[in-house]
Amino acid sequence: MRGKHLDETIATFLIQDGVTNGAVYALLGLAIVLVFSVTRVIFIPQGEFVAHGALTLAMLDAGRVPGTTKLLLCFGAVGFLLDLWRMRQDARLTHLLRSIAVNLLLPGVVYGLVLVLAPLQLPSFVRAAITIAIIAPMGYYVYRIAYRPLADASVLVLLIASIGVHLAIVGLGLIFFGPEGFRAAPLDDSSFTLGPMLVTVQSLMIYVATILIMVGLYIFFDKTLFGKALKATAVNRLGARLVGVRTELTGATAFVMAAAIAAISGVLIGPITTIYYDTGFLIGLKGFVAAILGGMVSFPVTAIAAIGVGLVESFASFFASDFKEIIVFGLIVPVLIWLSFGASHHEEE
Repeated sequence: MRGKHLDETIATFLIQDGVTNGAVYALLGLAIVLVFSVTRVIFIPQGEFVAHGALTLAMLDAGRVPGTTKLLLCFGAVGFLLDLWRMRQDARLTHLLRSIAVNLLLPGVVYGLVLVLAPLQLPSFVRAAITIAIIAPMGYYVYRIAYRPLADASVLVLLIASIGVHLAIVGLGLIFFGPEGFRAAPLDDSSFTLGPMLVTVQSLMIYVATILIMVGLYIFFDKTLFGKALKATAVNRLGARLVGVRTELTGATAFVMAAAIAAISGVLIGPITTIYYDTGFLIGLKGFVAAILGGMVSFPVTAIAAIGVGLVESFASFFASDFKEIIVFGLIVPVLIWLSFGASHHEEE
């Protein structure tokens, strides 16, 4: 827009805002790369888990039982019915007991604990931990219900399934949270000045969480045997199964880890902006842009790309706010063209 002048102070605030948003996108991008590295699933609903995490924390702040606890019970019941159908020809008591424990007992315990603890107005970090405990198991149930039956399908089929899961979770969010927006209380509302900038402890938590998760995932996948087994599942699922890797366990693990990262993201951004049931889609897409820029394989590159996305968005909102989203999502196009030059073209990919 004409008449806008960028001076040092404004540039400093734009950089601060861009880095903060970029750190949030980095958390989502890391989770998307995590899931894709293990299961070949482009996990579009990652942003919905973030929104549900933020809304869950807001409900707990208000002393109310969040709708995600009931959603967890529903997911568990569907998972149990699917297990019963799977065991119809080979029913074993150990499998039945395991299914009851995972699909019925676990959601029931979480629901009971939240029912007791929600009205007590516990410390903010305890409420955040409860939020993560509610959201993280949802990753397992989404994998069990939607993706495990399609584990050997093509990437295209898995992508179509992700779109369906995204639409379903958005609809469930409307049912369990309603159309109103909520903002959670900050985990720490203290702040300090650094030159012209006002730095909040809440934003520092986002930076620290992003760095710790990025380093943790890098070490886990590159330095541990279990992490390498997870990556082997995506490269060659049949080969991994032949050498003893439990491919169903690796997929479930990846989804639980991604849901936990989403819950942490929701806890951290819930106090910064008002979250609605469908807010996660746009946030998740920007995390997906960062993952694409990172080649869907590298955690450090994805994190750096996410910071770049945040900075581009911040400066675009200043100079051309009407075209901000177009500019951000347009970053994908030249990267995909560049990657296509060096890619070996197989029909499935």
